[in-house]
Amino acid sequence: MTDAPMTDAATRAPVVDAEEARRAKSRKIEATARYTLPVLCMVLAIFAWDRIVAINEIPHYILPAPGLVWAYLVENWGNLTDAALLTGRITLMALLVAVIGGAGLAILFNQSRMVELSFYPYAVILQVTPVVAIAPLIFIYVESKTVGMLLCAWIVAFFPVLSSTTLGLNSVDRNLRDLFAIYRASRWQRLIHLQLPSALPYFLGGLRIAGGLSLIGAVVAELVAGTGGVGLGLAGRIQEAGYRLNIAGMFASLSLIAAMGVFIFAALSLLSHLLLRKWHESALKREG
Repeated sequence: MTDAPMTDAATRAPVVDAEEARRAKSRKIEATARYTLPVLCMVLAIFAWDRIVAINEIPHYILPAPGLVWAYLVENWGNLTDAALLTGRITLMALLVAVIGGAGLAILFNQSRMVELSFYPYAVILQVTPVVAIAPLIFIYVESKTVGMLLCAWIVAFFPVLSSTTLGLNSVDRNLRDLFAIYRASRWQRLIHLQLPSALPYFLGGLRIAGGLSLIGAVVAELVAGTGGVGLGLAGRIQEAGYRLNIAGMFASLSLIAAMGVFIFAALSLLSHLLLRKWHESALKREG
């Protein structure tokens, strides 16, 4: 009678161990594929690009080979990095202003329903109006081109932070809200200890979107503003290369813009993971 339970436990243990080993192997494969597959796809795409140009004998002023783009990138690295610093500075400044303004206005909306009803529709109008249509007017009325470019980039990046943070502040668990009411917590105690922590994942999600949009806004602003008085950003480099039919230069500048966008998204994703990994379900699931 005593041997049966021991036998069942002995037969179940190898099954559990095999399942855990299978899951560990699956996690290891997934972690490896997360980095290797995108790199492999990029290598295959560049190889296909090079073969298409070589086989069809496409002129370099129509579609340059990857080697020409790389050569231009290396030869003009100093000028391109200076342009990237200008574009990156406008992008980061716009993102910072969008975070301060969007999050601050979201808190104000949450604290005053009348303020939200009065101003939220105008934020929506500002978001749905294309920045390329607003930018010429901005540069007419704003004397400084740097400030004008900052405004253009801010307009694009502002609304995702505002809408995401507003949604997070209004999505507090009802039971926790009732608990704070039972203990007669003040409005500021509810905001600081309940609503802001609950809104943090929403805010970080909006921040990742706003990071890419601020770069788009900065590039569009550079294209509209031109180059007078503020130096030459990456968008200006693209325009200049286009005027000269230097397609390799256009590809090189575009590749740096794409790299900046990837870096911004990766940095904000890392920030989100570091802030949420200890307690939020989304980060805990990724770790499991």
